[in-house]
Amino acid sequence: MSQGDDLFTREDPIFTDKELLEISHLPDEGRIVGRDDEIKQLANAANPAIFGQSPSNVLIYGKTGTGKSLCAKYVTSRLVDTAEEEGVTVGTAYVDCAQDTTETQAAQTIAAALNDDELTGINIPDKGISTATYYKRLWSILDDTFDVVLIILDEIDKLEDDSILMQLSRAGEAGKIDSCKIGVVGISNKIKYKERMDERVKSSLCEREFVFPPYDAEQLGEIMQAQ
Repeated sequence: MSQGDDLFTREDPIFTDKELLEISHLPDEGRIVGRDDEIKQLANAANPAIFGQSPSNVLIYGKTGTGKSLCAKYVTSRLVDTAEEEGVTVGTAYVDCAQDTTETQAAQTIAAALNDDELTGINIPDKGISTATYYKRLWSILDDTFDVVLIILDEIDKLEDDSILMQLSRAGEAGKIDSCKIGVVGISNKIKYKERMDERVKSSLCEREFVFPPYDAEQLGEIMQAQ
């Protein structure tokens, strides 16, 4: 078994319970200041994906400028490489929900990010097809291409409603996908965001919740030096 990346736990999931595994341009880890603990927490939540299993869904809270998006992108990027070393194909998609506020826009962005039309033969147009058709094509892409997919929904509180969260969090249970596992990382600067969630979404999406504290003066100084 390859040992190329030590961020993730590589114990055999047959003998280890999932919970026991808890232990754009992206900078190197050494240039991400003051977020070692948060990176490890996110890695622990995503760790099962290395084995082709379902990662824990995560909600990340914190004020603007606390490194939430940076850390989420960093961990998922490393996860893709680590999983590949283990023979597992992981895909990632990033959605800026402040821009893609509707269910249709978000579904299109996710499908387009994960689709390789030369491989799948599937076309994901910018517009012109129904939301249901975007979903049907997305489910086909996932099952045909990936073992696991992690989807980052940045500024998740800007979504018009919970529809896409319901679709993503319950796709396997609803029989929309057969083999691919989906993990969702929601990011918000509104600590009370989940209070307005549909209870069904809340039960499946809020498996883990992390709060990123503001940087202190020393960390801000280190960030300036790193830049």
